[in-house]
Amino acid sequence: MKKYNRLVLSMICTLVVVGCKSKATEEETVTEPPNILFIMADDHALQAISAYGHELSKLAPTPNIDRIAKNGAIFKNNSCTNSICGPSRAVILTGKHNHINGFRQNGERFDGSQPTLPKLLKKAGYETAITGKWHLHGNPEGFDYARILVDQGNYYNPDFIENGDTTRIEGYATDIITDDALDWLQHKRTDSLPFFLMVHHKAPHRNWMPALRHVNTYDSVQFPLPDTYFPDFTDQQAAKEQQQTIYEDMYEGHDLKMTLEYGSTELAHNPWTTDFERMSPEQRKQWDEAYLPKNNAFHKADLKGKELAEWKGQRYLQDYLATIAAVDEGVGRILDYLEANGLDKNTLVVYTSDQGFYLGENGWFDKRFMYEESMGMPLVMQLPNSIEPGTEVEALTQNLDFAQTFLDFANASELTSEMQGESFKGLLDGSMKEEDFRDVVYYHYYDYPAFHMVKKQYGIRTKRYKFIHFYDDIDTWEFYDLDKDPKELSNLIDAESYAKVIDEMHEKLDSVQELYKVTEKEFEKVSKEKVDRAYEAFDRLRGKTK
Repeated sequence: MKKYNRLVLSMICTLVVVGCKSKATEEETVTEPPNILFIMADDHALQAISAYGHELSKLAPTPNIDRIAKNGAIFKNNSCTNSICGPSRAVILTGKHNHINGFRQNGERFDGSQPTLPKLLKKAGYETAITGKWHLHGNPEGFDYARILVDQGNYYNPDFIENGDTTRIEGYATDIITDDALDWLQHKRTDSLPFFLMVHHKAPHRNWMPALRHVNTYDSVQFPLPDTYFPDFTDQQAAKEQQQTIYEDMYEGHDLKMTLEYGSTELAHNPWTTDFERMSPEQRKQWDEAYLPKNNAFHKADLKGKELAEWKGQRYLQDYLATIAAVDEGVGRILDYLEANGLDKNTLVVYTSDQGFYLGENGWFDKRFMYEESMGMPLVMQLPNSIEPGTEVEALTQNLDFAQTFLDFANASELTSEMQGESFKGLLDGSMKEEDFRDVVYYHYYDYPAFHMVKKQYGIRTKRYKFIHFYDDIDTWEFYDLDKDPKELSNLIDAESYAKVIDEMHEKLDSVQELYKVTEKEFEKVSKEKVDRAYEAFDRLRGKTK
């Protein structure tokens, strides 16, 4: 009897020990820091990602980016703090607003010595790498591996910097960046360490040059132009005075690939010649063979006025969306690699853009404004067992939050004390309710006078309202009820019925600026002489002469 009891007890103890080990193993698996793969396109509008359901993207789907949304989460109210390339990247790297990280506008130099996301992840035990666009001047710091485009980069045969050496690589930029990311994953990373890999595409930044395999992809597609394509701005002075209208401000040759005359392949107005001159003779031959028939058809049609403006909109959308096709293919190749090698199980995959972009809304291209199309950033993320497939996040998230969120996933949230964002990990794993996340976001754009002459501006957005101050050589306020006016067509700043709400937004703006340590320095004006010189310079670039 005693022997039997001892046998039973022994078996129970064995089961308990095995169970404890199993539980411990399970807990270790759950808490193991994930790899982080951060894929960022440049100027990729959420209207051009089919997971967001926009009519435009239904005609030009992005099935691989959609895979991330299907496998994980899609963010419906994600935004940037400053809608322009370099400043957005600086915010993502530091988790701080531009007046704190020191990079307010393109042309400034990023202080790479400050704490950044890759440096902090290295401290947390990660191996770090970046390939593609940097666009912050100076060399990337905090990366074990870095191969970056020179400045803005070129679509064909781009120049890359690695270890201080510049090399021209033949091929198409999107494919080269994807190949480099895969090569690092396959051959250069340390298997025993979690990785943080930033894959930064140039595409679909201006001047929207598709890969040769895609140059005719959408020739037969008639894309819907927005119903605001020919706008009538009411009480919107800054919107009236911009220079980013498709049919007035695009360069016919450089941007729209238009030619001088029927039968010719010589480009019309093309002030930045390097994008085409760097193509090899064979690349240029294929390019010209693809564009000549459709340019000849344009010349034969002899369009004028509204028809010409609409044609330009179609050509822009065809090229822009065709440029995205290679990005989506590259995302698919990387996802396939992760899945084939079992890395998808513990890799946080993120796809985003550095800001939103105009696809003909208000007649515009580019970004910069605090309006929805520009301020809104696409964001989809996946991580099995942490993010439920099909998750939709409606909370007001920003690129300001990315660094803190990634460090939270990396079990290194203690390193984020100097940052100004907020981790939204809890929104993804279900440990936080959306109503407990922030109720207002802050925006501040500084880059004036500059390309497109969009005025300086700052403001706040809540779930329902938006409040903007345009300043420098103008002084105007705008207020929108986004529930009733999602296209931001009616400036209600003087509406009696909203007087109380506007007063509350003023108070909220003051509080937010105090919270983020915004000082009077951020409202400095430039001289009238500098503004006048800028207008003259952009007129010359546009080919306008007095």
